[in-house]
Amino acid sequence: MAGKTVLLVDDEAGLTAVLAKRLASRGLTVKTAASGEEGLAVLRQDPDIALAVLDINMPGMDGLETLREAKALRPDVEALILTGYPSVEAALEGMRLGAYELLSKPIALEDLYTRVTEALAKAAP
Repeated sequence: MAGKTVLLVDDEAGLTAVLAKRLASRGLTVKTAASGEEGLAVLRQDPDIALAVLDINMPGMDGLETLREAKALRPDVEALILTGYPSVEAALEGMRLGAYELLSKPIALEDLYTRVTEALAKAAP
């Protein structure tokens, strides 16, 4: 999956750092952002980003808003939505906006890695 970078966007810095480290240890290139706005800035700067993993509940721009903007900016980028508070409404809205899947937190690293690699495989080369 060379040339395909994963962007983790979550306001929980500790969780983001751990996930980034663990995914990187499995050979993935990972960038992080602490807010939706920061995530969009990273997306604008890095053409190698193929997948954004977005937390729904963030201060300021939430994950669904970030997804909407990210897809407008780069329709080719795949997205996974992470949430500690899953709801049918959020799942439907995420799918409507083009998310690959909605995942519940806490998520086991193996499950996240599997979903990330599946979404990266689907992402445009």
